[in-house]
Amino acid sequence: MTNNKLIYVVDDEKHIRELLKNYLEKEGYNVCTYNDGLQALNAFHIHPCDMLIIDVMMPNMDGFSLCKSVRSVSDIPIIIISAKNDEIDRILGLEFGSDDYIAKPFSPRELVVRVRNMFRRLNPLPTPNNSLDILSYKDIRIFQKNRSLFINDDEIKLTYKEFELINLLLNNLNIAFSREKIIENIWGYDYIGDTRQVDDLVKRVRKKLLLNNSEVKIDTIWGYGYKINK
Repeated sequence: MTNNKLIYVVDDEKHIRELLKNYLEKEGYNVCTYNDGLQALNAFHIHPCDMLIIDVMMPNMDGFSLCKSVRSVSDIPIIIISAKNDEIDRILGLEFGSDDYIAKPFSPRELVVRVRNMFRRLNPLPTPNNSLDILSYKDIRIFQKNRSLFINDDEIKLTYKEFELINLLLNNLNIAFSREKIIENIWGYDYIGDTRQVDDLVKRVRKKLLLNNSEVKIDTIWGYGYKINK
């Protein structure tokens, strides 16, 4: 089994780099490893990868700074793995643009599942109905084929999970999605983790809608989940 996806694994712990490289290569991915953020960033500018898996605490450049720097020029999937599992650290990681945050110690098999799910959702099977490519609602237009979102005439940068969330809710107006259903649709049925990731994701999307003065609002269904009303 092989594919053309290139993944950078960035961690100052050698055994973690080697462990993840071994598991990911068995899945057919190409993997390059780096022991600090600056080294990985320099490599990215020369040969951009398709996904970043990064630790937080590293010499020369920490994971948050690396995440922010890459996100300013690219929308590739970014997964943070860290021994720091406080809520503020998870929120920081998401605010800097990561798509997922996994606490150490973690299962390498779980990480491989998340990687596979991210790539699968980034490259969905083509739909024969081209009329479904553009979705418009109030001041938002979504172009499915190139995964772009515009508020009025301004394109809004979204991570791939942010795009999946707003796309899901806009395609199902007035339908309330539980946190578990959002996880099934965005992370996948085999996601291992809690529902806090959903709340963090909604906060990020709401912030971008608010900053761009969008008429579209994501409503909270207390004790259940979220929806967008017509």
